[in-house]
Amino acid sequence: MSGSAPLAGDSPLIDAHAHFYHAASGRGDWERVNAARFRAGERMGVTYHVASILGSFGHSSPTYFPSPADTSAGNDAMAALADANDGAVRWYVAVNPNHTEHALREIERGAARGAIGVKLLASRRADDALLDPICVIAAQKRLPVLHHVWQHRTREWPNQEISDGVDLARLALRHPRVSFILAHLGGGGDWAHTLPAVRDVDNVYPDLSGSGVDRGMLDAALAALGARRLLWACDLTMETGLAKLRGLEVVGLSSDDLADIRWRNAARLFGAAAFPRCA
Repeated sequence: MSGSAPLAGDSPLIDAHAHFYHAASGRGDWERVNAARFRAGERMGVTYHVASILGSFGHSSPTYFPSPADTSAGNDAMAALADANDGAVRWYVAVNPNHTEHALREIERGAARGAIGVKLLASRRADDALLDPICVIAAQKRLPVLHHVWQHRTREWPNQEISDGVDLARLALRHPRVSFILAHLGGGGDWAHTLPAVRDVDNVYPDLSGSGVDRGMLDAALAALGARRLLWACDLTMETGLAKLRGLEVVGLSSDDLADIRWRNAARLFGAAAFPRCA
């Protein structure tokens, strides 16, 4: 298997939305799951995983409302994993905006340890004023913000404060110097609702992750936003990330457009220095 050609080809490939686990996540098999992601990434041809750890993933505080202690522990574990896999991993510092001072300290601490972006969960609606201080520091440090999004918010859901593209667009308009990655276009509801919501907000970049591989989704996203606004990503389901790559290869994209989605858009957002193997 190690001698086989990568399933997604030899050209650079950046997974802009990845996750890993750690010992405090409550999973006895966390090391096996992490190793499986690396094996899958190698087999597919992933050059970089841009990843976060979400506190304790609900083990000792709620997944979407992690305590300060869990948030810091998850970021420490993520930094250590990136340090141990410098050839393949870059990372987001995850924060809970309900704890403003802690969140700002975590971003400072994370950036000093090598974080290249900020991860926001469904901890507060995207257009809430509590996110403004986080976006101010993200702009100062030129850190893109990956925000968890439910593609069409029609009602509330338990244990999370969900946002959709309309909510994120409002935040992005308030902070035009920040690049916002809209999480998992292929997951969490009606993706068609998202496209007009962010079409004219050019600092919002949807990622293509999520378990949905709907017919027409990629075509519609390309028609509405163009190849330079879309990021390839997997989130938790790497097989559907591969399926989307297969789809992108047959919808008539030029080689430049395909390279934009595979890696160049991520390099523009995070800075080319973050991905030296994609130079």
